[in-house]
Amino acid sequence: MTDQETSSTAPAPALRPIRGAARCAVVALGLASVAWAARAVWHIRLAAAGQPASGPPDQGGGVHRPLNALENSYHLVDSLGSAVTAVCALAFLLWLDRVRDNARALSGTEPRYAYLWLFLGWIVPVVNLWIPRGVVADVHRSVFPERRLPAVVNWWWGLWLAGLAGGAGLVYADATDEVIARAYTDVLPLLAADLVVVAAATAAALMIRTLTSAQQEYIARRGY
Repeated sequence: MTDQETSSTAPAPALRPIRGAARCAVVALGLASVAWAARAVWHIRLAAAGQPASGPPDQGGGVHRPLNALENSYHLVDSLGSAVTAVCALAFLLWLDRVRDNARALSGTEPRYAYLWLFLGWIVPVVNLWIPRGVVADVHRSVFPERRLPAVVNWWWGLWLAGLAGGAGLVYADATDEVIARAYTDVLPLLAADLVVVAAATAAALMIRTLTSAQQEYIARRGY
């Protein structure tokens, strides 16, 4: 049998559908943007209302005063935002898992990072500053080694890191009542972090569309 005959009868790589996963991830990111924009609105409302005469919710020494209606509503907005963010993270990882598997099938090469880093890369200190971006970049470069990495990948990652900085964005270092106190006294850093997170979610949605479209076009061109 000739090489040409062998090549023509070679089985097509096993590919996973990614369009639906991409749509789910983009919708989830859109909802996350709305949730964080709502949080910013409540930060503004708290700042405009001003701290009550009774002081911050956390009085110190384990003493907490009863919350007013606005503070209670912020707790609700915060809880909903956290739930939406968790769903968004899951949808993003499901999409990334699928495009990563497809990239391995299309390129015939093993990913640069082991499968475990798909999840651990986000939570292990220090390495979480570059591994998640590396996983995404590897998805694109393994299939398109001749192309430059889309700029939106770097925009997304830069905004993501900015959102994590200082514990004022994606992951608050303070309890909710402490964030309420910060909104009363120094709201601008909170608003800046909120805007960065919304921008990061928007960039992530654009990145998903860009990488998904590129992979889909490659698959269609090769006739898989």
